[in-house]
Amino acid sequence: MTKERRVIALGFFDGVHNGHGALLNMVTRRARELDAVPTAFTFDRQPAAAITGTKVPLLTCVEDRIWLMRRYYGIQEVVVSNFDGMMRMDWQDFIVKYLVEELGVVHVVAGHDFHFGYMGQGNPQRLKEKCAQLGVGCDIIDKVEQDGITVSSTYIRTLVAQGEMERARQFLGHPHMLSDQVCHGKKIGGEKLGFPTVNLRVPEKVIVPAFGVYATKVYFKDQCYSAVTNVGVRPTVEDNDGRITVEGFILDFDGDLYGELVRMEFYTRLRGERKFESFQALSEEIGRNAQQTRDYFQKLAQEEP
Repeated sequence: MTKERRVIALGFFDGVHNGHGALLNMVTRRARELDAVPTAFTFDRQPAAAITGTKVPLLTCVEDRIWLMRRYYGIQEVVVSNFDGMMRMDWQDFIVKYLVEELGVVHVVAGHDFHFGYMGQGNPQRLKEKCAQLGVGCDIIDKVEQDGITVSSTYIRTLVAQGEMERARQFLGHPHMLSDQVCHGKKIGGEKLGFPTVNLRVPEKVIVPAFGVYATKVYFKDQCYSAVTNVGVRPTVEDNDGRITVEGFILDFDGDLYGELVRMEFYTRLRGERKFESFQALSEEIGRNAQQTRDYFQKLAQEEP
């Protein structure tokens, strides 16, 4: 990595929510003041899960985290570090040898609960004191609250797991999203139900939203379409193998998206997943869901400034 002047936000940034936004906004502000590159530093795996050994589902994979930080906060570079390597490093070496000497940091921004280095011995107070000794600027951002609740990835995971996408969007500052290269499904949507579909996979270790049908938007090739998306095991399909699928029925679109990179944004849950007596009944229900989706986005467009 080239030795440029960088202002760096430190954290894991799962979901890139409003709490993270406070750090990232500060980074872009300081970067403008210091004529430096706005940068984020993150890890290849979740610190809490790595330390405790517990399996905690993520809101976003690394690629989606990077996209969100660039799209919503103007972050130009994202450094993805090996968590195990960082945890074996002395906390002072992390600041001096890694951040300053290797990355060229001139200012750092961290959250009030950020820990780093061997045994997590580095903390915000030590970070601030060491940066002062080195002549490096440092901002420590306090927790962010909404509706009396601390904005956290943990809380938002609960919302997504329950299908509460509208409230999740309030705390994220953007819709919950999933991106993937469109894979081949069983072609049931297009051939039997009359709707062109995209089949996406939930990345390993990323949370699966509550089973059900959602009003979503899909983006590909700089185009955007509304979609009715089913998350679940498709109980109406006779040869269903029990795999969890994310199948979007794209409205007002005709074409083949197999192999295309698609970003899907979840806005609201329309209903739970259930088994229908026939494909005809399922098709009619999806038609109703399609109208609900159109109505939802039309109302949303009227409400948003």
